[in-house]
Amino acid sequence: MIRELISIYRPSYPKVLVYMLQSSEYKAKAYLQWLRRTKDFSTVMRRRTLDPTHSARLLLLVLRLGMSLQVLIGLLLIYLGGWHHHDAGGIPFGLILVISYPIVWAYLLVLPLVMGREFVSTPAEHKAVRASQTQFAKHQGIKIAVAGSYGKTTMKELLKTVLSQGLNVAATPANKNVSSSHAQFAKKLSGKEDVLIIEYGEGAPGDVARFAAITQPTHAVITGLAPAHLDEYKTLEAAGEDIFSVATYLHGKNVYVNNDSEAVRPFIKQPYHLFDKNGALGWKATRIKVSLSGTSFYLEKGKQSLHLQSGLLGKHQVGYLSLVAALGLELGLTNKQVEDGIAATKPFEHRMQPYQLSGAWIIDDTYNGNLEGIKAGTKLLRDLPAKKKWYITPGLVDQGAESERVHKQVGELIAAAKPDVVVLMENSVTTYIREGMKGKYGNQIIIESDPLEFYTNLSHRVAQGDLVVMQNDWTDNYV
Repeated sequence: MIRELISIYRPSYPKVLVYMLQSSEYKAKAYLQWLRRTKDFSTVMRRRTLDPTHSARLLLLVLRLGMSLQVLIGLLLIYLGGWHHHDAGGIPFGLILVISYPIVWAYLLVLPLVMGREFVSTPAEHKAVRASQTQFAKHQGIKIAVAGSYGKTTMKELLKTVLSQGLNVAATPANKNVSSSHAQFAKKLSGKEDVLIIEYGEGAPGDVARFAAITQPTHAVITGLAPAHLDEYKTLEAAGEDIFSVATYLHGKNVYVNNDSEAVRPFIKQPYHLFDKNGALGWKATRIKVSLSGTSFYLEKGKQSLHLQSGLLGKHQVGYLSLVAALGLELGLTNKQVEDGIAATKPFEHRMQPYQLSGAWIIDDTYNGNLEGIKAGTKLLRDLPAKKKWYITPGLVDQGAESERVHKQVGELIAAAKPDVVVLMENSVTTYIREGMKGKYGNQIIIESDPLEFYTNLSHRVAQGDLVVMQNDWTDNYV
């Protein structure tokens, strides 16, 4: 109790508040929820620290000046009250000001954010989005929307890499996948592009339908459905309905759905084109080989055959690669252009990204955050040979009411992969994962309370010939 109270008077407290706001993506509601549930502020920055952007530095300066000013005023009132006995009533008020400054400014920090968003950024954003809707409507190129609970950025980058072999292609950058990002993307278009690839980042009911109305796609790829953002969607079905609203916009035409994702199957309709690890658009994937250097397979249709080699890891990538190759051919690329494009594909940062550390192979899949990704990662760990196998995860965030069920399933998947060592980053779902493993796993389990220390010293824990799969991240704003 005393430590928790002292934590709000530590010199680092203002930096912690700005970090919390930054980690909440400057969203007042998320920041306030985190603020109210935090007891000990000295333990908040366990995994990361403040990114010293211009906005963060400015907020930190304002916060420190405001707190200092409040304390000075309080001390002045106490001094004056003690000096002028007839004005002793100022002492209690001064004490309140001195004592309350951490709480007062924790909430005042939100005020300029809310006002700036309400009166400046939101009106400007709405104006930019309306302008982008006109720009997208006028654009004569093929517009491919990429939606789904997972795999969106991977699919977008694959499409961009392969289609660029023979077409003028533009794609939304990184994981910039909301209306304001789409508007910024539209501003940079020349109008001469053959293909636009637009990633949709669903977060709440109605998002995907709104994105479709604004960007007006001609094609849509649905990468899969898994429990995610269930704090907003509440159910997997609600998330699926939102994601498949882009298919409704297209009246089912030119819609491509990942059939490897079991959860999408209730939403599949007759006009949709399905793709999976067996192939896509009439092309059959055969002779699949997976190693730490990538994935290779043949794509065959009648007498036609393509030999595809990608730097991406895992059999679960075959469906994505098959669709991109087949779609490229349908859009006019030659066999060689498709093969060259697939050969140019490589793992994306923190998405099944392999690298070596102290002689061990590390597969960094820490950006992943869904059950389907866990399935792919544990299967890859099971299939690849290694002297010693490690599996490291904190679990999944944004699982809502499904959290217990999902994490028990995570435990079962980990146990089935039979790693030699399992490392669980301690948090609110650790117990559920262990329950899922109970009776199915007999090797070493490490419960780690300090993730930053563990990852920092990982090179001292692994050895030559080890294979380590690290999946998912658990940021400080989750418990």
